[in-house]
Parts: sequence; structure tokens; C-alpha cells
Amino acid sequence: MAAYEYTATDENGNKFSGVYDGINSVTALRRDLAKMGDTLLTARRKKSDNLKRVRISQDEIVTFTYKLAEMCSAGLLINRCLETLEEQTENRSFRGLISDIRQSIATGSTLRDAFGKHSNIFSNFFLGMLEAGESSGKLAETLKASAVYLEKRADFRHKVKSAFAYPIIVGIMCFVVIAFLVIFVIPVFSKMYRQMHVPLPGPTQALINLSVQVREGWWVLLLILIATVFLLKLLWKKAHLKARWDAFKLSIPVLAKFNRLVIASGFIRTFAMLVSAGVSLVKALEVASAVVDNAKITEITGRLQKSIQTGNTVADSLKNCDIFPPVIIQLAASGEETGTLSEMLNKGADFLDKDIDRILKGLLVKIEPALTVTMGLIVGFILISVYLPMFDYMTHLK
Repeated sequence: MAAYEYTATDENGNKFSGVYDGINSVTALRRDLAKMGDTLLTARRKKSDNLKRVRISQDEIVTFTYKLAEMCSAGLLINRCLETLEEQTENRSFRGLISDIRQSIATGSTLRDAFGKHSNIFSNFFLGMLEAGESSGKLAETLKASAVYLEKRADFRHKVKSAFAYPIIVGIMCFVVIAFLVIFVIPVFSKMYRQMHVPLPGPTQALINLSVQVREGWWVLLLILIATVFLLKLLWKKAHLKARWDAFKLSIPVLAKFNRLVIASGFIRTFAMLVSAGVSLVKALEVASAVVDNAKITEITGRLQKSIQTGNTVADSLKNCDIFPPVIIQLAASGEETGTLSEMLNKGADFLDKDIDRILKGLLVKIEPALTVTMGLIVGFILISVYLPMFDYMTHLK
């Protein structure tokens, strides 16, 4: 299969251009365009087209979803909506992706299948909501709900990144300062001490040895770093190792509660949004588990599905899982009694997000001064170790 850049005219004689992916020849392209009432003018094979490696930000996905929802609400056909969005999109990669989706739909694919070809861009949640909206005839409503959900998750990620920006910057500055001292400052003092024939204390000798190793064996350290990164990527693909890491994240000191709340919030909010779109409880649990992508949640999801299939309520099923806070179980029970399960679960996710914010702020209050003190102690140790021989030398002179 290949991709072709083409120029064509529609039924009204208007000229337009685009990219068509997943065909074998120009003849196939002409035939597919004819099905849509378009006439092919020119076509050429695209040399480097790899939609699977396209990088599109979450903000762009959110904007795209909002626009698509508004156009569908106005009564426009989905193909016309996508054509308009394709023309308005500035990101060339995203424009090609929209074109590919539009062409897939025009040749008979369902929305779920057309967008599902790009599952590296569109999440399982988004695809599940599309499928629910298409089957229920409430596409505009489900798209708008998807946009709201994706925007909240994007805001949460931005919040976490912003919160940890200062500690990361302090850590980088600490590394740069230490590297500068080890590579440039310590060798100068080492040369001076050799000329002075000053006996070196243990800390000073250790620093000088470290400096020599770094300056002469930097390429070995670089190779070790590259090999470590490569090995970690390979290990990450091992399901049993990933499962252990996922379990460790939920029991790690200090961060365990934070990780549990983040996972619970993401799972519950996804589940609630899918249920509100008309997705069955069992299917909604499956998609929510895939979105969260945690081995522990996958295990819990299997138990939840079996419990619900045997006739238990959502609240009773959640009660047997220790990862969900009591407030979620209480709200689920209330929602089932009043017929507002999705609304109550969304409120529960909001409560969890507030708890996450409080924990995040508390962690930063502890991390920031700890990093500053640690940096000061390390730099102070280096400077004291460097100047110790000089103090001894001055003492001998007296």
C-alpha cells in the first residue's frame, strides 16, 4: 500500500488537493475518488509518508474534537466536516491524517475504523466514544463530551508538568554545576597540589580520581548510558516486568497515594463518560482499563466485569477493589439509585482531582527545599574537599 498526493475536482468543478493513503495505484485512486463524485486531475506517489509516526499534540486533538462536534451539531455531514477541518488545519501532518480519515469514510469505513487506523494519535477512549455516538445517533453529543474529557486530561498533564518544572530545573542546574567543578575546577587544584607536594585527604583524593575517570572515560560513561536506556526500553516491552513496575508505583513510599488517586480518577472518569454515551458497563470498563494502561487496573477490571455480569451493582463491585476511595463507592451507589450513575461518578472524579492537586502541592513543598539543600550539601562537600589540602599546607607554613 502507498500514499498519493493528488489534485481533483468535485461535482461543481471546484479544484482541491489532498493525500490518499492505503492504495496500490493511480487507477485505484481514480476509482475511489469517482465514488465520491470527484474527478482525478493529477496524482503522484508520496515519497515519505508515514502517518503512524506523525506527532500531533493533545491540544490539537482537543481543538479538532471541539470543532468537529460543533459542525456535527450544526447538521453538517461528517465528510463535509472533515473536509472543512482539513482546509483549516495548519499542521501539515495533521492535515494529511484528516484527509486519510475522510477518504476512508467516503469509501465505506465506519468512523471507528477510519479513526482507529491512527490509534497512536486517537486514544481508546476517543474511539470508544466515536463508536457509541455513531451507533446511537448522538455523534455530536459524544464528540463534545470527548472534547471536554480530553481537555481535562490535557490540563491535568500540563499542571503536573508545570508543578515539577522547578524541581527538574534545580536538578539539572545541580548536575551542571557538579559537572563543571569535576571537569574544570578540580583538575586545576590537582595540578597545583602535585607541584606543592601536599598530602591529600581521602575526600580530595576521591574527587580527583572521579575527575580523572570522567575526563578520560567519558565515552565509556556515554556508552553505558545509551546501553541502559536501550535495555530499559527492551525490558519495558516485557509484560511481566511492566506488571511489576505498575504494582510498585502503587506501593512506592511518598508517591503511592498520589499514583493511586491518578489511576482511580482516570479510570472512573473514562468509565463515566462512556456510560453516559450509551456504552454498556462491561465494554466501558474494558475501554477505561485500556486508557489507564496499568496492569493492576487490568486485573481489577476483569473482576469488575465478572461481578457486574453476575448481577451485582457497580457500587458493590467497586467496593471489593481497594484502589477506589470510599467516596467513589458512595457516589456510585447514589447514582445507581437515582439513575444518574455517570453524573455522580464524574463528580467523584472531580473530588479525586482536588485531592490530587492538594497532594501535588504538598509534595512540591517538600521536594523543592530538599533539592536545594541537597545541591548545597554536594557543592559544599566538593569545595571543602578541594580546599582541605590548602588549609593543611597553610598550617605547615605556620
